[in-house]
Amino acid sequence: MPEQTAGRAMRSRPAFSIALAKGFITVSISTLVLIGICLTFAPSSLASGALAGSLPFAAILAIVGLGQMLVVQQGGFDLSVAGGVSLAVVIATHVPAGQSAYLLPAAGMALGCALAAGLVNGLIVGFLRLNPIIATIGMNALLYAGVFAVSGGVPRATTRLLAEIAGGQTFGVGHSVYFALALLAVIVVVMKKTVAGRRFEAIGANPRAANAVGLRVRLHQMMAYTYAQLLYVFAGFLLAGIISQPTAFQGDTLLLPSVAVVVLGGTSLLGGRGFPVSTVIAAFFLTQLGQFALAIGVPYSAQTIIQALALGFGIAVYSVRWSSITKKTKNRLLKENSYENVAT
Repeated sequence: MPEQTAGRAMRSRPAFSIALAKGFITVSISTLVLIGICLTFAPSSLASGALAGSLPFAAILAIVGLGQMLVVQQGGFDLSVAGGVSLAVVIATHVPAGQSAYLLPAAGMALGCALAAGLVNGLIVGFLRLNPIIATIGMNALLYAGVFAVSGGVPRATTRLLAEIAGGQTFGVGHSVYFALALLAVIVVVMKKTVAGRRFEAIGANPRAANAVGLRVRLHQMMAYTYAQLLYVFAGFLLAGIISQPTAFQGDTLLLPSVAVVVLGGTSLLGGRGFPVSTVIAAFFLTQLGQFALAIGVPYSAQTIIQALALGFGIAVYSVRWSSITKKTKNRLLKENSYENVAT
């Protein structure tokens, strides 16, 4: 019965289809415009060598952004992104200690840490009702304590096997891109084609209504943080394979971009329906924007400012009710024309 109610609730929201078109079209057009600008003013940023270097990092951002999207869909924020990714990186490099035979146990250890962090985050936010920003900041500090316990803050080279899996290429495209696309396909199918996915979106859109019809709202909120941490650890392992000697703070640069790509992709910060395809496109857009900035001589230190501006742009585009403004403008013009006709 709850599943049928959730399905009817999702089908009765035509505004969602409008939001999908708006989010996808907006980020797609923005990306095409950016590509045109790059071809005109900085063609080197789109050269094969530049793309081969930037696409793997765009894939990492896409995976992290998908995790953040799941949390935002439930009306939350996850500020433990940096700690989750960094812990996965140091486990992937320090636990095997250069021996590929120990890579699988390291992956199991990282998954265990991710599950524990996600469940604790979800328990505190979903069941204890603590503010998600406060809860995830505290979890981020705990995760970084784990980072220093494992690594001591000292970088270590990745294993040869992980470098081949994550950093290798097939048909000229980095393996991390294929992993990101595979995860995207799984999330799209589960979220858009299954009852569980539609229920997840219905709960995020209106938790009170979902609770009233018997859906387990708090459990879904808790699991959103758990799914996110699993995606973070996957991204961390890929990052450890792409960079030959990653640092203990490798995840620090992903926090603001993870929120920016979610917003640029059209997912509401108030929760509800998510747009995974648009989020992945936004990850490429933001990465390419950074490449373009570097190509024209903007210092790397300004990357955070660029990301903040992109976040502000996304919030402005999706917060303003352009249809309402257009309607008011049209009515005003009609009134002015009628006054002119009366006067003549």
